[in-house]
Amino acid sequence: MEARWRSSAKPVQAPKTTKTVSFEEVSGKASSSEALPLSLHLTNAVFFSLFFSVVYFLLSRWREKIRTSTPLHLVNLSEIVAIFAFIASFVYLLGFFGIDFVQSLILRPSTDLWNSEDEEENEALLRKEDARKIPCGQALDCSVTSAPIISAQKVVDEKLVKLTTEEEEEIIKAIVAGTTPSYSLESKLGDCKRAASIRREALGRITGKSLSGLPLEGFDYESILGQCCEMPIGYVQIPVGIAWPLLLNGKEYSVPMATTEGCLVASTNRGCKAIHLSGGASSVLLKDGMTRAPVVRFGTAKRAADLKFYLEDPENFETLAVVFNRSSRFARLQGIKCVIAGKNLYLRFTCSTGDAMGMNMVSKGVQNVLDFLQTDFPDMDVIGISGNFCSDKKPAAVNWIEGRGKSVVCEAIIKGDVVRKVLKTSVESLVELNMLKNLTGSAMAGALGGFNAHASNIVSAVYIATGQDPAQNIESSHCITMMEAVNEGNDLHISVTMPSIEVGTVGGGTELASQSACLNLLGVKGASQE
Repeated sequence: MEARWRSSAKPVQAPKTTKTVSFEEVSGKASSSEALPLSLHLTNAVFFSLFFSVVYFLLSRWREKIRTSTPLHLVNLSEIVAIFAFIASFVYLLGFFGIDFVQSLILRPSTDLWNSEDEEENEALLRKEDARKIPCGQALDCSVTSAPIISAQKVVDEKLVKLTTEEEEEIIKAIVAGTTPSYSLESKLGDCKRAASIRREALGRITGKSLSGLPLEGFDYESILGQCCEMPIGYVQIPVGIAWPLLLNGKEYSVPMATTEGCLVASTNRGCKAIHLSGGASSVLLKDGMTRAPVVRFGTAKRAADLKFYLEDPENFETLAVVFNRSSRFARLQGIKCVIAGKNLYLRFTCSTGDAMGMNMVSKGVQNVLDFLQTDFPDMDVIGISGNFCSDKKPAAVNWIEGRGKSVVCEAIIKGDVVRKVLKTSVESLVELNMLKNLTGSAMAGALGGFNAHASNIVSAVYIATGQDPAQNIESSHCITMMEAVNEGNDLHISVTMPSIEVGTVGGGTELASQSACLNLLGVKGASQE
């Protein structure tokens, strides 16, 4: 019975569509197309050129015969050659481009033919389904038909991997030798992930240092190209904690914090708990304006003073605002403050920037105004688009006094029992500590905007989590913390005043996936709808 079953069983054949590569390509044998003297594209180009050339030649000759009244049937040797070339090129082009088109119109297959092919295909599928019902151990022929295809595909994959590895090895050697600059890999390869991998390997060979602890996989390197980071070799993992719920202005917020400092999130979360149990905190935005301060130089201090008076004249502000505001539909000039140092003039522009942090936006507006001023002040020499009177990423009194970015004050009244149970201290002790440490101690140290315990800790953690510029933590952490006993000394009034918080919810690092997710958690992702 077993022999009879074997003789009646039909071998299962693999569908034709599964054969994705020929054995000639795998084994390296030449195909029929490789035997042609010229490539297909080159052959077509030759016959096209020949066809139009002889047509132009024959038309020119026949027009000349008509003009001189010469019979058209009288031809010389060059015209005979041209006629044969015309016929040959026409036959080639007709055979290459025209036959299939004519056949598709004239020899269109009938409906019965399509139906018969569909029936054959359906029968093949049914046979395939029947074969699947037979255990693989009994279907003796099921592996025979698929094995060559699988092995062929495997050989092709191995060749591609080998080719890729060899190509990358050459690039790595060129980087190590200094003949290929590392910064050009993204533009040359067109693959940011591959560029980072090659750069990473080359760096390891040059320095002899291991980068095994620095992850490479799992990051979208396309998203940082030309925006966030150049010449990447990986990314640093920073844990993100959550302080919540923060009850502010009657609304609860979840605050993401990226940090490697132990107890920071825990202490912040304990503060959020104390505020929430006491009814929440309230905040007020005092001012919102990003600054940029170019430095210009004149031949004399008098000329510098002339420009200062011109810029500070209220009658000229409207004209300057129109010129400045052309840089963006969000940028709006708020004011210009000027200071003189000899014959040098520093112009501190302040403008609103919408939901962006706005450094690039204000810089473009400043450049527009400087170009405009060159007409009336041709002797003005622009030394720098930033003269550090802004002041960006440096502790500066001008930011502490005038503000930069968002100027904010926030306050809360913490109940006495919450101070004792949650903060594990008393109202009197906190008021005394704040006076002697945050105020007097910082004054003794000559602190500039540092009249607080550790505002920079929380600001930095939130900045890193939400894609802000961590270097702007310097001026953004300017903070004075005030504490006072209220309600007959039973409760604690606490406030923080921060005049220069530089933040944005669009642009820069806020567009990255992780940082965007943290902004979304905070409820401020993207542009504001209000």
